[in-house]
Amino acid sequence: MAHIDYFFSVLSPWTYLAGTRLEEIAARHGATITYRPFDVMSLFDRTGGTRPAARHPNRVAYRKQELDRWSKRLGMEMDTGMVTPHNPAPASYAIIAAQKAGGGDLGGLTHAILRARWAEDKDIADDAVIRAALEANGFDGNLVTTGLFDGAMAYERNLEDAVEQGVFGTPFYIVRKTDQRFWGQDRLEFLDEHLGTL
Repeated sequence: MAHIDYFFSVLSPWTYLAGTRLEEIAARHGATITYRPFDVMSLFDRTGGTRPAARHPNRVAYRKQELDRWSKRLGMEMDTGMVTPHNPAPASYAIIAAQKAGGGDLGGLTHAILRARWAEDKDIADDAVIRAALEANGFDGNLVTTGLFDGAMAYERNLEDAVEQGVFGTPFYIVRKTDQRFWGQDRLEFLDEHLGTL
């Protein structure tokens, strides 16, 4: 059985645009997923990337056009003009804690948090927003506080593992059995094809 390490940031609009396609692909091929949220800004610093705020205006303008195109193509509501800063750590910790606890829909939780950020302009560092996403996807809402320690430890490990495994952006998918790597929501078709060969 194939296993996918899914490295992502809850701040990423591209991760939001992936929707639940990863989960659908994994289910089709009987693959399992480990969700590995990490600090993408620190990843950029360590792997030669540029934080969005420091990018040239030409790149910023083109990125917005691409996000508009993709959200329209995928039929996903998205506000690409939002500039509200968000702390990704609390929501990431909750995803990690929920994965450890089990019993709910982890893909649904992850997408609910991304949707809150990119379609609903909610503060994904707000305990109430995180709790609502947890409970809507079958998890104990108290994980928003009880999972802080384990979440923080794993969040740091995920960054270190991401660097070691060649990750440089988000979303990033690694098939453990073959060490095939796929960067971006627009590479999910290639991931699907690859899993079909295993």
